[in-house]
Amino acid sequence: MNITMILDMASSVDDRLVVTSGGRSVTAIDLKLLARRAAESLRGCTAVLYEGVNHLAYPVALFGAAYAGVPFVPLNYRLSDTALGALEAKHVGARVLRSGDLDKWIGELDDRPDPADDALDADLTDPDAVGVIIYTSGTTAEPKAAILRHRHLLAYAFNTLEFSSAAVEDAALVAVPPYHIAGLTNLMSNLYTGRRIVYATGFDAQQWIDTVRAESVTHAMLVPTMLARVVDVLDGEGGSLPSLANLAYGGARTPRPVIERALRALPETGFVNAYGLTETASSIAVLGPEDHRAAAASSEPEVRARLGSVGRALPGVEIEIRDELGVVLPAGQEGLVFVRGDQISGEYGGRSVLDHEGWFATRDLGRLDSDGYLFVEGRADDTIIRGGENIAPAEIEDVLTAHPTVTEAAVIGVPDPEWGQRIVAVVVGDGDPEEIRSWAKERLRSSKTPDSIIVVSELPRTETGKLLRRRLLDDLSATDSKPELESHHA
Repeated sequence: MNITMILDMASSVDDRLVVTSGGRSVTAIDLKLLARRAAESLRGCTAVLYEGVNHLAYPVALFGAAYAGVPFVPLNYRLSDTALGALEAKHVGARVLRSGDLDKWIGELDDRPDPADDALDADLTDPDAVGVIIYTSGTTAEPKAAILRHRHLLAYAFNTLEFSSAAVEDAALVAVPPYHIAGLTNLMSNLYTGRRIVYATGFDAQQWIDTVRAESVTHAMLVPTMLARVVDVLDGEGGSLPSLANLAYGGARTPRPVIERALRALPETGFVNAYGLTETASSIAVLGPEDHRAAAASSEPEVRARLGSVGRALPGVEIEIRDELGVVLPAGQEGLVFVRGDQISGEYGGRSVLDHEGWFATRDLGRLDSDGYLFVEGRADDTIIRGGENIAPAEIEDVLTAHPTVTEAAVIGVPDPEWGQRIVAVVVGDGDPEEIRSWAKERLRSSKTPDSIIVVSELPRTETGKLLRRRLLDDLSATDSKPELESHHA
């Protein structure tokens, strides 16, 4: 079992187009030929380091590495030369593919003959071979090398997707970066189902909308900040996206007001909230289109609240909520999210962090409702402890982003000699801090009301929309004496 099975299966069906990139479209047969040629050129290397943008070279390099029997390692091309050099040094003997080399590399592969089968002598039958290494974003610490073996990568497709189930005209726009787990799984799942992948080299809301219309895109995936910007443009122009049948969002927590605006802006589109981690090889829980419609239309508080959930566990995945002692908690109680299943790796640099029963600790806080819908409240490390009470920032952030002048909000705990931590809310918008705080105080109990409201022009985030809370705290500490960042107390 090797991920080349997906490309072999796709190329055996028909001659439909599977990838559009930079004005060029290829079939699965074309892609397989390029990947086999790439594998021959990669013989003797220890890994393939991909330091490029979304490009035809991405799937060619991924499957080329798999045919060659070496790990594929997508790196963040936006890192400094020093940071990239440090990661490259971990993979001695690797082949490095950078953005500026991709067109030339593909051109060279176009001119190569198809290698004979015996030229590709790698063992493609070992499901435990390392398929992909993804370095975690390192928002609070040094990046860790998450190991995904071929069996993990294939489990999601085989357990949850129907092979070649897409219509010939279906097309998926991929704008998430290639070094993120979503970039990898978007490629594999769309290829497996037979949906043409349209690559965007970067993200601009207007360009994204224009591409959806020009390419008749039917499926897409956005991180929350991207989704909010797309909705802003659509609201401004009063436009629609009639071809867009399905829009997935994830990669970071999505404030409920953002998805409610999106549902209004695209009433004919089916929305999917997907929750997963790098270590789980793809989504492990999904809130599907019917769940969104049922929640939006319901008058029952529990059902309506599911708009803020990430849905239910996918086939082959188990989810438990545990307390800090490891005791499994009943429905409705908040605790630590643990997951188990065939697609879950939980391995870093050859060291497994699964417990003796195969459970992986996500370090996310969450709860399950009575019907198994999972609500993720944020990272356990983000919990604010104020006067002995544990407070999750997510609830406060949802209240703040519902304010008409607030577009984004981040809530952090800062040291306080009396309370242990005090609550500081940093918001993007044009409102008055005192008015926003008073508004929040009417909707939150006093212990959860922000002690301070600070208005800024933007929040520090990764390219995939994850909030960099540690950097925000450091920035505030460094500029604490500046008048524009002084705390605004009631």
